Amino acid sequence: GPQIERVLAATASFMVASAIAMIVSRWKTGHISPMLWLSGTLVLIFGGLTLWFHNPNFIKMKPTFVYTIFAIVLGFGLVTRRPLLKLLLETSYPGLDEKGWHKLTINWMIFFVLMAVANEAVWRITAPEMNSDLRIWTLYKFPGCVIITFVFALANIPMLMKHGLTVDAPVEVPPEG
Repeated sequence: GPQIERVLAATASFMVASAIAMIVSRWKTGHISPMLWLSGTLVLIFGGLTLWFHNPNFIKMKPTFVYTIFAIVLGFGLVTRRPLLKLLLETSYPGLDEKGWHKLTINWMIFFVLMAVANEAVWRITAPEMNSDLRIWTLYKFPGCVIITFVFALANIPMLMKHGLTVDAPVEVPPEG
């Protein structure tokens, strides 16, 4: 029916947009960030499954996998004592000490685990069937997850300030190449 056709059209559009984002990133910066690689690849895989099987549940599971992989990668960095979050965001948080990076990594790891669980709960409760109305899940994804992530990032600021984050220091921006 029209519901599945809209989902398939939206999924195909999302796949095209993800591919374009990767191409533009490569063209403009000379590389594709690991997060864009992961997200884009999973969009293409889960979107492809959604289109192939005409089943929107695959695209609803994609955020769960992204959040879970982010949590695992951050957890791996903690266990191996490799500050992966620091490597990605060091220029964004000038002056942050090692304890601050450690706490921030733990916070984001827990956040991603909770977001994975929340995504599963929301889609399984509000849109469990192939023909389910996706409006609630879609609103949860956008703007819901964007707002949740923004509020979470803001909630970390007091801890970051206690661990040396400087807001008045000039941020060095690497040249585009």
